[in-house]
This record gives sequence, structure tokens and C-alpha cells, in this order.
Amino acid sequence: MRCDPVQNESLRNIAIIAHVDHGKTTLVDEMLKQGGIYRENQATVDRVMDSGDLERERGITILAKNTSVHYKDYKINIVDTPGHADFGGEVERILKMVNGVILLVDAAEGPMPQTRFVLQKALELGHKVIVAVNKVDKPDARVHEVMDEVLELLLDLDATDEQFNSPTIFCSGRQGTASYSPDEMGTDLKPLFETIIQYIDAPKGDPNAPMQLLVSSIDYNEYVGRIAIGRVEQGTIKVNQDVVICDYHDPAMKVRGKVVALYTFDGLGKVPVQEASAGEIVALSGMADITIGRTLCAPEAVEPLPFVKISDPTIEMTFAVNDSPFAGKEGKFVTSRNLRERLEKELLKDVSLHVTEQGTDAFNVAGRGEMHLSILMETMRREGYEFSVSTPRVLTKEIDGKVCEPIERMVADVPEECMGSVIEKMGRRKGDLLSMTPMGSRYRLEFLVPSRGLFGYRSEFLTDTRGEGIMSSVLDSYAPMKGEIERRLTGSLVAFETGEAVAYGLAAAQERGTLFITPGTPVYAGMVIGICSRNEDMTVNVCKRKQLTNTRAAGSDDALRLVPPRKLSLEQCLEFLADDELLEVTPKSLRIRKRELDHATRMRELMKKRNQ
Repeated sequence: MRCDPVQNESLRNIAIIAHVDHGKTTLVDEMLKQGGIYRENQATVDRVMDSGDLERERGITILAKNTSVHYKDYKINIVDTPGHADFGGEVERILKMVNGVILLVDAAEGPMPQTRFVLQKALELGHKVIVAVNKVDKPDARVHEVMDEVLELLLDLDATDEQFNSPTIFCSGRQGTASYSPDEMGTDLKPLFETIIQYIDAPKGDPNAPMQLLVSSIDYNEYVGRIAIGRVEQGTIKVNQDVVICDYHDPAMKVRGKVVALYTFDGLGKVPVQEASAGEIVALSGMADITIGRTLCAPEAVEPLPFVKISDPTIEMTFAVNDSPFAGKEGKFVTSRNLRERLEKELLKDVSLHVTEQGTDAFNVAGRGEMHLSILMETMRREGYEFSVSTPRVLTKEIDGKVCEPIERMVADVPEECMGSVIEKMGRRKGDLLSMTPMGSRYRLEFLVPSRGLFGYRSEFLTDTRGEGIMSSVLDSYAPMKGEIERRLTGSLVAFETGEAVAYGLAAAQERGTLFITPGTPVYAGMVIGICSRNEDMTVNVCKRKQLTNTRAAGSDDALRLVPPRKLSLEQCLEFLADDELLEVTPKSLRIRKRELDHATRMRELMKKRNQ
């Protein structure tokens, strides 16, 4: 190995990138175990990198995490990245910290939309790629076909000759094995570690030059405030060192600061250090106004580094103060000031989120997709916030004088017998079928569909494919608006008066459609309590009790049989929302309601529309 004076030879910085559910976090678990971070008798934890409650519940990675392992005399810094397209902003900025990537591909599913997205970002930055075909021990693994698909993808994304000839490793994250050949199972992850050491370049940077560090991520701690995470590009950073914070896109900005504490990543924790040299990924505290994309420089040489442009958000929702009759009963933080402070705090960590104020008590929050915003809502809800949200809206752009909307590349793996209904539904939602590939008894369908065409489709898709379909999508391009898309074929059942739902009233209402509530649920006038089986809204009185008289007919007092209600999750509520409805989000409840609660006012507005 050539010894370069500006290379930190004992160090490697890599990111693990892949589509959702292809096994990134599981593989990192095994790398940590075999990298010797646990003591002999220490209990190990599965999916140790998914530290957030929501991450563990949903089985997905939301925030990128830093860790490191030691192999022989080398230290390997690893970044575990999210696979969902909605958290693509996380992946984009993290790639600035590393020198190479491990592209993980499921041996059965092959490259998926998000695989294309993350690989494209890595290739644009000129990173070296190690292809890891994961889950080779699955019974439906098709290793050789997947290898061909990866090569096709690299060709398609204009990879360089070196990137095209990337080494391929065959592994099983669950078993913790890797091998150089698809036909033999490995015994441990040694082949993967060896490939990282030999193929990925050591980080470059002159340790004697003036210090430079680009902030790629922000963590927050109640005790020390903001913690900046980034790679030391050149020079050496020390505790108590004076620095200047500057911004590439804002040349006027020059703020002095001081490094109070400095940490490197070791295994699962942070280790305090006195100094760190070029190439190391570090975390530091002591600066209150540090944000992602800023550069820390030595005072004698202020030279900001360019930061990767984060893709624009595609959808927007309005977060507003809850003004329903039940407002303030369940939440701890209910005012517009509380909402503003919480959203501003989120902006510090999430670079792909945009917030603009609308009047005094409403905020337009724009993000990368429904999941991106629903995760934020769920987090706020658990923290004790109470607010209302509107239906999602797509963010359009003007290109060459035409209004254009975001178009998603949607890939669906469906059983053969369900193909017809998926293609029909996509046609209704203005989707164009690009390809149809047989995969055993299943078919892979690829569509280009407007983002708004996918609102509310996920639960429909699962019904159409009997729960066996897999769908995923990623932003592809912008195209001229494709006309009106009908979102919902059913209306809402709306409560007529405020009170407590009773079995007698619910029994009459369930004949009109599907209910969301049970007897004893408090309701208010204008609250949506179910789905109407007709294509229009219907007002029902679920608080109506049976009139008690002294005459009885035979059989009139038979027990009322209520159908179990349909319980909607947060994502399903957002999918269900009509344009004239809001979702009331509180720590204990999710309630759908009409914007206009008064029945008479709603009827008058409906008559006006019909007469136009």
C-alpha cells in the first residue's frame, strides 16, 4: 500500500446505503459484534442502531447513526443510513462525511427505487462502492440475476469504469457471514472487513494545514445543547480551540466560537478526546448557533466548504392550533408559541423540512413525503403536543412557464392474479406503466405516477393485493400537471351533536357505512365518526338514545349487535382526509373533523357549489 503523507492510513469512513428493509441495521449489528465492541459476557441488543422508540416499533431507521468498529489495526467509522425515500435528506448529507459506501441489495428483491436514489447520490460524489448482496440464505434468493440487475443499474447511472468494476461480497446479515463467491457460505464477516480495508481509500487531509470541519449532522442534548457532527477535512481540532463558524452560501456570516468538548465515535458510545486530526469523524459541543452545512475554520484561514444541495420537499401540510370543542383537554403544549418553538427545534436537525408561518396560529410544514411528516407528528404527539393538520398538498414548480408537479417512480411487487386491479387503480390515478417483469409467480410493475396520485393509495394497495404486495416509490422528476385525480369514492359519516356515543345511535349509524368509534366515545358536532358507503357525506346522530315508554313490542329489546369499529392509524387518517376535513392530533386521540363544524353552514356551502 502506497503511504501518502496526507492519508490517515489506519482509518476508513464508510456509509451503508440501501432500500428500506434490505438489512442495513442487522448487518451493522453483526459488524459491531465481530468488531469486538461487546465484552465477553455483555448482553447484545438486536437493531442496536435504531435507538428511537418509533424506529424500534416500526422496524425502520429514521435518523442516520454513527458508530465504529476496530478490525486488526484499523478503525472503521460506519454510518447507518435510512432506507425510506422520505428520509433521503439524511442520506444526502451523510455521504459528505465518508470516502466510500457499501451498497446493500436484497438477494430476492434486487435493486429497488431507493437503491437507485442513494446509489446515484454516492456516484455523483465520486465514492467507491462495495456491492454487498445480502440475505443469500433466503429460499427465494436469485443471486446471479440480482448481480446482473446491479450492473445494469450502474450502467444506467453513468458509473465510472472503476465504480462499474466494484467488488461484490455475498453475505447474510442475520447469520453474520460473508464470502467472495455466491456459491459458498462464509463463516464470518472477515471478507467484508478485508474488502473495506483494501478497496476503500483512507481519508485524505493534511494534518498540518489550518483546521477545517464541515458540519453534516446535528444532535441535541438537554445538558450541553447542540452537538455538531462532521469530518475533519484538514488540520487538527483541539479542545478549547477558538474557531470561526462560516457558511459557503452566506459569505457575510463569520461567528467566533470555542470548542468546549470533543468526542470521537467508538463502538456504541462517544469517547471524549483532547484532539482529532484530519479524516476523523467527531462530535463537538460549545456553539449555540451551529447548524448543518456550516464550516468550522481556524481563525487565521476562514474558508467555508460547499455543502451538498438537499433535494426540495414535495408535499406540504398545514399544522395549526387545535380549535375543536375538545381542545386543550389531552395535550400539554397547545398554543401557537409551543408549536412554533417545537417546529424550529426540528428544523435544526432535519435539513429537508421547511416551515413557513401562515397567520398567527398556523404553519405550513413541507417535507419529502407523507411518512416524513407523519413521523414528525407522531413524535410531537408523544411529547404532549396537541394540534390539527390539513390534507397533504403537493408542491408545484414553474418550469418553462408551465406549472409542473412531482412525479414518483413507483415499483410494486404483486402476485400475478392481482396485477389487473393494481394497473387499473394506477390508471385512474394518472400513472403510466413503464415495465412489467415476471419474477417467479409474481410480477414487478414499474410506474411513473404523480405524487398526489399516491395519496391514500397504500391501504387500497394492500387490500387489492390481499396483503401480499410490496410497493415503494421515490421522487423521479417534475412534469406538467396531469389533471384532476379522484382521491376518495366514499363520503364521511359526521356526528350531528356533541355528547357521548351510545349503542342505540351507533346501531342505526352502522347501517349507513363503517364506524370508527365505540359506545362511550365522546363526540362533537362536525366530527367524522365513520365512512359512508355512498359517495357523499351523511350526518348521523350517534348520541340518540331509545325513548323509554311503558309499551313493549315482542323482540324490541333484543341485544343490539354492533360491528367492531375500524381503528385508523395516523397514516391511515392522513390518507382518509378529504379537502374539507382536518385531523385533530392529541397525545391520546386522533379525531377526523370537518373544517366547518356547523351542519347548517356546511349544507349552505354545498348548495352554493351545486348551483354554480
